[in-house]
Amino acid sequence: MYLHEVNHYNLVYREEEREMNPLCADQGVGLLPWSPLARGLLAGNRERDGERKTVRSRNDAFGDALYSDADFDVVDAVREVAKERGVPPAQVALAWLIGRPGVTAPIVGATKLTHIEDAVALETLKLDDEEVTRLEAPYRPHPVLGHS
Repeated sequence: MYLHEVNHYNLVYREEEREMNPLCADQGVGLLPWSPLARGLLAGNRERDGERKTVRSRNDAFGDALYSDADFDVVDAVREVAKERGVPPAQVALAWLIGRPGVTAPIVGATKLTHIEDAVALETLKLDDEEVTRLEAPYRPHPVLGHS
């Protein structure tokens, strides 16, 4: 039998790294993060100036409660690495997540073929230490979110 923790974990919400992820690692429990792309924020569905590019992002009050303007510094880092790699930002964000200790697989919602392609790219896209450092550097702590 395999045990897994389903948790809110992505590049702009890393609070699980403080207690839950280490506990799961200690107990041999794998991680299945939900919202690996921060409800599309890391894939580019929102802009710093407030522009919303998708129907979901325009109608996502829950996402608005989870993430803030400060998170766009992380989004910018993801976009920079993605541009250098010649891949979509979603692939970079997912590659970072799958490279975290204990992460078994992210829960990826797919409504378009490109969403599947981004997830499949995890098989070959590996980030180097310098890229990981750049992606993690702009992170700002959050209050515990996504739990009720």
